[in-house]
Amino acid sequence: MKKQRVYVAGHRGMVGSAIVRQLGQRDDIELVLRTRDELNLLDTQAVNAFFASEAIDQVYLAAAKVGGIVANNSYPTDFIYENMMMESNVIHAAHTHNVAKLLFLGSSCIYPKLANQPIKESELLQGTLEPTNEPYAIAKIAGIKLCESYNRQYGRDYRSVMPTNLYGPNDNFHPNNSHVIPALLRRFHEATISNAPDVVVWGSGTPMREFLHVDDMAAASIHVMELDKEVWEENTEPMLSHINVGTGVDCTIRELAQTVAQVTGYRGRVVFDATKPDGTPRKLLDVSRLHNLGWFHEVSLEQGLASTYQWFQENQQQFRG
Repeated sequence: MKKQRVYVAGHRGMVGSAIVRQLGQRDDIELVLRTRDELNLLDTQAVNAFFASEAIDQVYLAAAKVGGIVANNSYPTDFIYENMMMESNVIHAAHTHNVAKLLFLGSSCIYPKLANQPIKESELLQGTLEPTNEPYAIAKIAGIKLCESYNRQYGRDYRSVMPTNLYGPNDNFHPNNSHVIPALLRRFHEATISNAPDVVVWGSGTPMREFLHVDDMAAASIHVMELDKEVWEENTEPMLSHINVGTGVDCTIRELAQTVAQVTGYRGRVVFDATKPDGTPRKLLDVSRLHNLGWFHEVSLEQGLASTYQWFQENQQQFRG
């Protein structure tokens, strides 16, 4: 049997590396991987030459320029330009060289700031985006619409998935610009080591957030990629074809902080600084479309936090400073 040649763009990132870990265990797949130094996805000619020479069957497009609020606010040009260029180059080259299947990985920030909760796929383009990451969100929306447009005009089978907040191995634990789970894991870890009497968490602790382990995200991505085209088309619409990926369950930031304290063995006080911003009160994805397609998450938040904390402890040399 001929192996499927599968290109995972962004294979060193958190999601891309999880997809590679799972696909790498299969006998029917031959992975095609390139580092940023080997293939610059901003270079249209280089991307085209790569696809011309590699006979790719499937693409997982997990490459993206990502960052926290500060980075998004400081470098909006970089976030919109680089993400639009990468996805345009890869999706167009895939079409030009007759790649049968492609999966584009987006972000839940595509949805309006004040979207109805839980957020259905149909909330896309129904309101104003969160201003701090609007350029990034616009680029991700463009990726969805690129896939849909190639499907509509050329009959391609290019699909998009929108994950909720992700965490897990290969996350960014930088002290200043990481997301909430790695930031809390690191803060509680350091407080445990130093026997700090308390840990201060920003905000009131009342906002609700949904979290998905990256191994579940990888499994969902592969599940969606491998659905029969008829099943996919029955559960989507030509101009509303993306699918939310999440747990369908959320928790308060207070509950999250208390669980992180347990996982890290911290025994001091957890204090909430209500003078700091809370952000959106709730951000939960409606994942009924994904459930209808037969996929459900497997990693509980407590399990996922424990394994992520273990990974952090084993790899914390790279997060010094």
